[in-house]
Amino acid sequence: MTDLRIRQPDDDATLRDWQHVHNATIPAHELSLEEVRERAGRNRLEVAYLGAVLVGCSTVRPPTDDTRTATVIARVLAAHRGRGLGEELYARGLSHARELGAGVVETVVLSSNEDGLRFALRHGFVETERYVLPGETVPWVDLRLRLG
Repeated sequence: MTDLRIRQPDDDATLRDWQHVHNATIPAHELSLEEVRERAGRNRLEVAYLGAVLVGCSTVRPPTDDTRTATVIARVLAAHRGRGLGEELYARGLSHARELGAGVVETVVLSSNEDGLRFALRHGFVETERYVLPGETVPWVDLRLRLG
């Protein structure tokens, strides 16, 4: 994947790209640009392009308190799945979580995203909880992976 380019969003254009991928993959929980800016201040966000084409994004929430638990979320637009792009985003996020001292990694997937659930399970994540947020109808799935 020599044409894959991954970077942290650092201006409104790249923040909007991250927002687009997030909102396209999680339409039940759309974020405003201001919410994306706020997330960029506390998490590591990345956006991925294949050549000049936007293909995905990722989020790493750093470990909090004494839990040593980080959250890693990789998102790939549906038209670009199945080509290893999510693998690259996930590997980068996992590496960053390890650098931050994580001993456990969590992720969250909308249950309607069967590709995302298969990806997480294939990478050793174990489902820990399913829940429906107020005002929504599609369950979210929390998954956990212990790092060795």
